[in-house]
Amino acid sequence: MCREILLALAVAATRIPSRAAGPSPDEIIRKSVEAIHSDWNQAARYSYLERDVESKRHSPPTARTYKALMIDGSPYNLVTAINDQPLSPSERADEGRKLQKEVERRQHESDRERKKRIAKYDRERARDHEMLSAMVDAFQFQLESEAEVDGHPCWVLAATPKSGYQAATREGRILKGMKGRLWVDKQSYQWVKIHAEAVRSISLYGFLAKIGPGTEFDLEQAPVTDNLWLAKRFSVRVKASALGFVNEDSSESETYRDYQPMPQASAVLQSIK
Repeated sequence: MCREILLALAVAATRIPSRAAGPSPDEIIRKSVEAIHSDWNQAARYSYLERDVESKRHSPPTARTYKALMIDGSPYNLVTAINDQPLSPSERADEGRKLQKEVERRQHESDRERKKRIAKYDRERARDHEMLSAMVDAFQFQLESEAEVDGHPCWVLAATPKSGYQAATREGRILKGMKGRLWVDKQSYQWVKIHAEAVRSISLYGFLAKIGPGTEFDLEQAPVTDNLWLAKRFSVRVKASALGFVNEDSSESETYRDYQPMPQASAVLQSIK
């Protein structure tokens, strides 16, 4: 959900006031959305390595690295390292057996089972679009400045909650407590960097749990091919409470690398033996 919030911050910029020089904000966002949809359509064809680091108050950080594989319409995560230590030969063999078992299960599932599995994954992706729609009404954007990020000249767009906005969905209620900033590459209209933060408490599960002010999200993207950009880093620093008492300060960081066109399942199985 956090990444969907960050990705959504761009779309509401269709209501940014125009500037005399350069492309209009409407044009910037229109081309950005076209690039986003193209990326989403291509993303499922790629495997990649993901490293997740989680840190909670009073606990040491833990790291987990895995290879994300798209197999027959939905992803599978093949663990490759724990706390930055490669798996032992026996652990690697065990992960290989788990993968083979899952591939065989998917190959022999019924049409109903396959449709149900893929539909669950598709629903998760569909939430992205729901968040984008909510953003158009929830935020007021302003073309703030220009900057260079990782060698990419960018337009910088600032987003603040729109006064008087009445949220009709859970996503909209979350967005009312957020503000953010977006960096759009001038040449490709891709999103280079996104930052969002909570400016007030955001309820997640009724009155039981809330994200507090100061919670921050960051997403960075980079080119994988000439016309495809995918995530490079995502991080979240959470200030949370339950029943009104602060009980959880945590941070998570995810890095993504080694994007490659997704091989067939049989080639994956051969590579891990």
